[in-house]
Amino acid sequence: MNAQRIDERTWSIEDGFVRCFLLEGNEKALLVDSGVSGDEAREIAETLTKLPIELINTHADRDHIAGNGRFPYALMHPAEAANYYNINNGPGEIRPVDDGEIIDLGNRKIEVILIPGHTPGSIALLDSSCGMLFPGDSVQDGNIYMFGTMREMHAYIHSLRKLEKYEGQFTLLYPSHGSMPLNKSFIQSLESKAIECLDGRLPKEQITLPDGRQVTRCDAGIAGFLV
Repeated sequence: MNAQRIDERTWSIEDGFVRCFLLEGNEKALLVDSGVSGDEAREIAETLTKLPIELINTHADRDHIAGNGRFPYALMHPAEAANYYNINNGPGEIRPVDDGEIIDLGNRKIEVILIPGHTPGSIALLDSSCGMLFPGDSVQDGNIYMFGTMREMHAYIHSLRKLEKYEGQFTLLYPSHGSMPLNKSFIQSLESKAIECLDGRLPKEQITLPDGRQVTRCDAGIAGFLV
């Protein structure tokens, strides 16, 4: 893991193919996800800020929760509980956050936006004061996992349309995978490609994931949908 400064109060923490973020206010800091490789995310975050650190998970896939055990609880949308506890054996307590909830870090307010589809309780985090949106896995230019019982393309498209309604409040996207940052116009482009995927209009290929699973990849050009 290594940290990269985005601005005076924001860092990305790169953990191989996934990234976490640290957002600092005047009173506390918010660690967005805890990575895939272990429990180093908290240690690295503590070198970046002297303020108390709270953990929030954009969703409960295993590459986002490896360091959760270093925290007494994790903020998370409650729709992720089945993914967190039953599928990925997550540790500790979930403290629920809901759609539209504001997390006040002290002169820096972060809004929770529920965006189901990639997972039922996926959330994006909006920092309108800095023009930043942190969309987790749902908006990225890599491969977006959309297969299995926890994922659903109709809900995903609805969530992209929901994010478009907030476009006046942010300029740049900071995804958990792929390139960073992305322009906000990427959301609308991704929505169009998701509709084409749902309608069967994108080129398809069979690929093998690192864990050996065979899935279909819909090539959207700007990203891939694994279905």
